Amino acid sequence: MPRTSLGSIIRGHARRKGAEPAIIYPGSSLTWDELDRRSNQRARLLASLGVGRDDLVVVMLPNGAEFHEAVLGVWKAGATPCLLPSRLPGHEASNIVELAAPAALIGVAPFAYDGPTIAPGAELDGFSDAPVDNAGAASWKAVASGGSSGRPKIIVDTMPASIDTDAAPYALFAQLGMGDGGVILNPGPLYHNMPFLFTSLALLAGARVVGMNRFDPEEFLRLVDRHKVEFVAMVPTMMQRIWALPAEVRESYDMSSLKSVWHLSAPCPQWVKRAWIEWLGPDRIFEAYGGTEGGGGTAITGREWLAKPGSVGKPAPGTLQILREDGSEAVPGEVGEIFFAAAGTGKFRYIGADARTNAAGGYSIGDLGHLDEDGYLFLADRRSDLILRGGANVYPAEVEAALDEHPSIATSAVVGLRDDDLGQRVHAIIQLKEGAGFDLPAIAAHIEERLAKYKWPASYELSETPLRDDAGKVRRSALKTEREAWMDAGRTFEIRRT
Repeated sequence: MPRTSLGSIIRGHARRKGAEPAIIYPGSSLTWDELDRRSNQRARLLASLGVGRDDLVVVMLPNGAEFHEAVLGVWKAGATPCLLPSRLPGHEASNIVELAAPAALIGVAPFAYDGPTIAPGAELDGFSDAPVDNAGAASWKAVASGGSSGRPKIIVDTMPASIDTDAAPYALFAQLGMGDGGVILNPGPLYHNMPFLFTSLALLAGARVVGMNRFDPEEFLRLVDRHKVEFVAMVPTMMQRIWALPAEVRESYDMSSLKSVWHLSAPCPQWVKRAWIEWLGPDRIFEAYGGTEGGGGTAITGREWLAKPGSVGKPAPGTLQILREDGSEAVPGEVGEIFFAAAGTGKFRYIGADARTNAAGGYSIGDLGHLDEDGYLFLADRRSDLILRGGANVYPAEVEAALDEHPSIATSAVVGLRDDDLGQRVHAIIQLKEGAGFDLPAIAAHIEERLAKYKWPASYELSETPLRDDAGKVRRSALKTEREAWMDAGRTFEIRRT
């Protein structure tokens, strides 16, 4: 079946759109023609360094037009972009790059690296901007992940860097509410799968990408208003920060252009989701669940969610199972490990890890959850984050959701710390909203109204630093290890007797 490479699709848009803006970031922008021609030069630069078909090329660039130009150049060189944060600490970056064994690195390596390197803002004048022809790599992207264990791995998406020419190149994105000529706003870091996926699909669909170098809640509103943004994908942390703005600030910007607001990548507190549904209406709010691995997942509309609060959607028949520890299938309402169907296992491979599979060949990304009697999926937590307190299972995300409903708490993270009596105790790390005071009795009373006693935090800690990154992720394993080291050194926390 004939296929068109991703680079050729962008070339087609450039021929039609020419000097129209394709990418707009603070301090950098590219027209469609510039994006096409400069990425041709990038591809030839990579080829001059020895980059060939199906090689991995590490991209360590901050958000900006150059990031997209570089990725397109990698595709046009027939290679696969491997995404890493531009400010990754040297030790972690070294471990991931060693795993990737890339043919080249685009960016600044924060460690001693002697492989072929292309610095930010590299000179391209010596390379032709004429069209570059290639069939596209066997894998269109690779995303680095610390993993729940803290050990790095690379998730290689084995969908090819080409598209079936018998299908509309942007059919999927059109279904999500975006098409040729539309405008998407990206508020997230491009090295994360979700921002990379949606901005890449937008460009392939012929949509304009408006991006932020770093998320700012009021700037988000200003950009939606100014550029008449139609589509945005974000994480719940961003939604919460926008909602925390004074009402008069939120209401001073025009949000009427928005057609689709998608949130994913982390659990969304129910109060935050209700607030957004009340603000923009249920028909503009959508949620997706799945892993970077792809091959399975769910989605739910705002209207569906109001009927099934807390659900992430109803999986298609045969795409997902909830399994007990012994591999048997859980009954509705019973929490177990989520396994995606075997059909999804051919769409990714790991470098540095082995996939967790079941007898039927399905795979797990470590999440726990349950299906209700109507087949809707509700998430609990990750296997590695589960707290075993006196033989009872406590899911950190459930406790965090209850904590985050308290009016003085901006965000929280819950971990299990060792306990001589119960094995583990529930420990809550909280970040207060600006100007709020720490009223432990009030917070404890708030929790007691919402959760069973065995789920109550036995200790609390205040944090002045953000607990989640810009993608809404929290590294519970790292938080737990750090706090247990503090305990070994004699540090104590605010204790509420249970």
